[in-house]
Amino acid sequence: MTVGTRERILAATLDVLGRAGPRRLSLSDVAAAAGVSRPTLYRWFPSKEALLEAFGAYEQAQFDGGIAAVIADVAGTEQLEAVLRFIVDFQQSSSLSRMVEVEPEYVLHQMARVLPVTRERLLPYFAGPNRFTIATVVTRIALSHMLLPDDDTDLFLAELRSAAGLEARRTRSRRRLRRAR
Repeated sequence: MTVGTRERILAATLDVLGRAGPRRLSLSDVAAAAGVSRPTLYRWFPSKEALLEAFGAYEQAQFDGGIAAVIADVAGTEQLEAVLRFIVDFQQSSSLSRMVEVEPEYVLHQMARVLPVTRERLLPYFAGPNRFTIATVVTRIALSHMLLPDDDTDLFLAELRSAAGLEARRTRSRRRLRRAR
């Protein structure tokens, strides 16, 4: 039960952050969204700062666990493809993408913090002498999509694939562009 309670609180934090941002985050709102009492929330997280710190670690663990799951049964280029697809999917649920309009300054601060961590997590999936640069560019593309959200996930994936040096594939975006000409 305790692991479930902690995770419920952290999952509820995502929803409350998306609506209110970290500055206006209310522990009472998080407790209500998680379906726990305030004393229960305070047992796990004695302060708003402790909750936000744990939430950052929780989201990083979700990212790392998600990548581990999608690469479990694949290798080589398929593994890289799975990682890039996961980035696109994860982006849709990220707290940072939900907070861009609510607290852009906080998002920029978090992006600066997340850039080196994410790059290091992605580095093993790239090969060759330019792998650090490629991992950096892929991370920056992903973060730019967080700042300037776009519903065109096919284009987002195509951008990541191109940065990673994978063969360009036709996407709906390209077909739409061709029709518009």
